[in-house]
Amino acid sequence: MRTRIIQNEPEPPEPQSSSEPPPPPGVKTRNIAARAGRWSARHRRLAVLGWLAFVFLAYMIGSNVGTDTLTNEEAAVGESGEAARVVADAYPENLGEAVLIQSKTLTAESPEYRAVVADVTRRVEATKGTTKVSSPYDQSNPSAVSDDGHSTMVGFQVEGDLKDATAMETIDASLAQTKAAQRAHPSFNIEQFGSGSTEDAFEEIFLKDLKKATFGSLPITLILLVLTFGTLVAAGIPLLLAITGVLATMGLVGPLSQVSPVEQTITHVILLIGLAVGVDYALFYLRRMREERAAGRSVEASIDVAAATSGRSVLISGLTVIIAMAGMYLAGAPTFSSFATGTILVVAVAVVGSLTVLPALLSKLGDGIERGRVPGLGRLRARVARIGIWSRILDRVLRRPLLWGGLAAALLVALAIPAIGLDTGTPDTSASLPQDEPVVQTFNRVQEAFPQETSSLEVVVKADDVTSPEVTEGLAKLDQAAAQHRDLLPGSEPDVEVSPDKTVVTVAMEIAGDGTDAKSKEALEVLRNAVVPPTIGAVDGVQTYVGGGAAQDADFNDTMSSHVPYVFAFVLSAAFLLLLVTFRSIVVPIKAIVLNLLSVAAAYGVMVLVFQHGWGKELLGFSETGPIESWIPLFMFVVLFGLSMDYHVFILSRVREAYDNGMKTEDAVAYAIKNTAGVVTSAAVVMVAVFAIFGSLSFIMFKQMGVGLAFAVLIDATLIRGVLLPASMKLLGDRNWWLPRSLGWIPQIEHEGKARQPAAA
Repeated sequence: MRTRIIQNEPEPPEPQSSSEPPPPPGVKTRNIAARAGRWSARHRRLAVLGWLAFVFLAYMIGSNVGTDTLTNEEAAVGESGEAARVVADAYPENLGEAVLIQSKTLTAESPEYRAVVADVTRRVEATKGTTKVSSPYDQSNPSAVSDDGHSTMVGFQVEGDLKDATAMETIDASLAQTKAAQRAHPSFNIEQFGSGSTEDAFEEIFLKDLKKATFGSLPITLILLVLTFGTLVAAGIPLLLAITGVLATMGLVGPLSQVSPVEQTITHVILLIGLAVGVDYALFYLRRMREERAAGRSVEASIDVAAATSGRSVLISGLTVIIAMAGMYLAGAPTFSSFATGTILVVAVAVVGSLTVLPALLSKLGDGIERGRVPGLGRLRARVARIGIWSRILDRVLRRPLLWGGLAAALLVALAIPAIGLDTGTPDTSASLPQDEPVVQTFNRVQEAFPQETSSLEVVVKADDVTSPEVTEGLAKLDQAAAQHRDLLPGSEPDVEVSPDKTVVTVAMEIAGDGTDAKSKEALEVLRNAVVPPTIGAVDGVQTYVGGGAAQDADFNDTMSSHVPYVFAFVLSAAFLLLLVTFRSIVVPIKAIVLNLLSVAAAYGVMVLVFQHGWGKELLGFSETGPIESWIPLFMFVVLFGLSMDYHVFILSRVREAYDNGMKTEDAVAYAIKNTAGVVTSAAVVMVAVFAIFGSLSFIMFKQMGVGLAFAVLIDATLIRGVLLPASMKLLGDRNWWLPRSLGWIPQIEHEGKARQPAAA
């Protein structure tokens, strides 16, 4: 019979009396989690104030220092990355901008149109900090007038880069002048577009998306937690812990980014992972504490048991996730290194918070966590508990494990089949950018008025003096060799530019295709292997690189392909070893890896169906299909493998606990899953909701990331944990715990305490 928990108790109850149930066998308070929980419960004021001080200081330091983000050349990899960095070092830093002027009725030759162009040109020239202002009527700039004559562009440059505050002030001033010109000439369409103004606009969109993700995730998470716990106080604790952990991590990233710049989207990734694991860890801990309290233990004893059991699971799960995330350091790209840093930090902060400030809060609140009951919700939760959905499913699975396990595996394989056609790359503008944003609409109008039928690559040549006769002759041979491949290199007049110190020269060459198709890839191969090496590349003392947008996409994909085996090997090996030591079984880690790979493959298949074949695109708010962003599949694998281990460790800890206390494997599986189904389901629903919010954001990369992660967690918490895991364990029986004699030296880790028969979940 469950003991009724007293509400509105002003102070935590006294330590347990002799009549209190003894601590469960196997619960050893010598472990790190138990020590941390016990210390925090006894020094709760210091623990809570210390946590708040840590969060406040971390966030304030980060806000004052700022976050240094990766530039395009810093993020680029391979030969194209080297080319970008050589160019960035040799040429004056400047931002290219242009003002688009359009009229539906007038052409560029009409006096009225010329007057508008003159006014815009005058306004741009009057803006402090602008240089190299070019009119579309200049003889050197004939391409600034569209073929139909209704569109023109006034070009200019701003000295500095995107990190230069003065340059960005000039951009803002020029934007103000452009808007003023639009107001002065309402019958014309006058808009500004360029690297600086676009970046500024995109930063605003990123911030808007981050705000949407934050304020969309928090109320949904709170509602789900209220449904899980039935009280506002208990629901608020995991959310509060997750929020403070995310804030602290965002602050810590600031000073770290000054040493190693991070990807601009790192704040979104921190929010995504931080809310998920922060809520999960607190939920596991809090659920065990309430379970022990309901079994008749005092608040203090309940916290001790929760710290020694669920606290240990949180610690092991956190280490598993951190190790998995560390695999991104082997991906060979700065983007992944920054993702690894952000995710490792937020998981580590979540673990530390769960093991320290959480038990302190629970000790202070005591049975006060039951305050704030929602009227009528208790009866609803009782009805759901009586239905026992997971108990019914599990009973059927364990009665016929081969049938249900086979059906679940077949469904996952069917979902994974489309992943064979997974295409990675950089989606075009119509597919990747939010089409309702003004900056994107301006870009589309520029592309429509000045269509580019071909893409381009850039040959970068570095030497002591690029104007020397030897280099000049080599460049001439380069042009002649390119003329032999006009089907792939159609341009007849390469754009050549020499750096001010004459140590670098760039040669822009048009290539066939759109930059990502087979023609463009073939042109890149020809340029790198057949054109550059025997010509300019053969000159003594010269270094050559082929860069440009198409080359950067190809190099990034090549880097991913070459480094994926290292990432997979590291993550799988680390997970195997950790589970081997934790459960002293060679079968458990092998089975866990197979199940996780199956769920990841199924998630990839769903992404292909949605984003490459367009299933449900109207619901998600995008109109054009295209490739999956190059970095997302690897990022998803690492994140999903880490997060799925949370549930695996949590469930298997209970299974091993029951098995070690004398239950048969089949009974232990039934006990563990029925006893954890509620908390695992709640944790999964919170994760799915948070990830799904990202599926509604503006950029296609966030949609892909959110949808992929949401589906994967949904699959993992239902088909994997609810069907395939129990079915496979029932079929294997005691062989689940087989360990070769040669590995008998592995120390035994005590798992959670004596099993109690669970209520139906």
